[in-house]
Amino acid sequence: MSARPAAAAFYGTIRLIRRFEERCVDLVRSGDIGSGIHPCVGQEGVAAGVCAALRPDDALLSNHRGHGHFLARGSDPGRFLAELTGRVGGVDRGRAGSFHPSDLSAGIWGASGTVGHGAAIATGLGWALARDGDRVAVSVFGDGAVSQGALLESFNLASLWRVPVVFVCENNGYATTLPAPAGIAGSVAGRAAAFGIPASTVDGQDPEVVYDAMAAAVDRARGGDGPSLVEFTTYRYEGHHTFERRMRLAYREEAEVARWRERDPLAIQAARVPPPVREAIDAEIEEVLDAAVRFALESPRPDPADAADHLYATPVRIRGSLFAPLGAAAVPDGAGPQFRWGFSHA
Repeated sequence: MSARPAAAAFYGTIRLIRRFEERCVDLVRSGDIGSGIHPCVGQEGVAAGVCAALRPDDALLSNHRGHGHFLARGSDPGRFLAELTGRVGGVDRGRAGSFHPSDLSAGIWGASGTVGHGAAIATGLGWALARDGDRVAVSVFGDGAVSQGALLESFNLASLWRVPVVFVCENNGYATTLPAPAGIAGSVAGRAAAFGIPASTVDGQDPEVVYDAMAAAVDRARGGDGPSLVEFTTYRYEGHHTFERRMRLAYREEAEVARWRERDPLAIQAARVPPPVREAIDAEIEEVLDAAVRFALESPRPDPADAADHLYATPVRIRGSLFAPLGAAAVPDGAGPQFRWGFSHA
């Protein structure tokens, strides 16, 4: 097992995620982030601990509440924020937004807006990684995913093939507005146990506890012993989505939110770091995020003429006959135009 990072490093990661999300909420209010976001405020301890247990060459599949995973893995805040604001300076050139970004430079192979489906990609990716070295794949999902067929099929194959994948459930107590006990028969850990996968339930508010549990699961996968599931109990202090601020949904008691705020991961980790060190970290993060906002908002918006770029991995030759319904003027000469559509990660 790798050595646990210093307390100040965990604090810096959690503080960066918290302030990044708060800046994002401001940009939603101003209209610069048009789609809204799913804030992970309150869940930063899971992202910090999980990602600290991984090597740079490991692969992580995130989900719709994944900003913290990207930042904890080292994604550039400016380029990531540019992605959320739909600018060409973004990690995916403004094409993925908050729901479906990827950043291969940070070891993030994608984020799925469809609940639970990243597990299937992570399982296939983990199987491929096992053919060449000891890299590990990780799938992160919420409690709302644990009865999805794609996730359960992934458990089955991962167990049968001893795939080096770690399934991470961020159980924040609600699938949108549905309380977890009302939507989960049995338990999250019991889902994995049914497929012979070791599972544990761990406090997700303490990043150091998260790290220890995740590091053990990663070591198991890297050593060839197959998959694990770690369920981290956590809580989101904000709504399911920023749209909830306008809808004013009433499905949680204020007292419940207040109880969870007593175990804020930022406060837990702050208590382990001397005040002068925290103050220096806080100041540096504000400078980084000021620069990130400037970069994002100064980056140009995509050109609609390029909307079809990067849809295909190889050049595609389209037959002229396909253009016939568009009229004679649209039919090109010969066999058809050579489209230069090719995927590239930027």
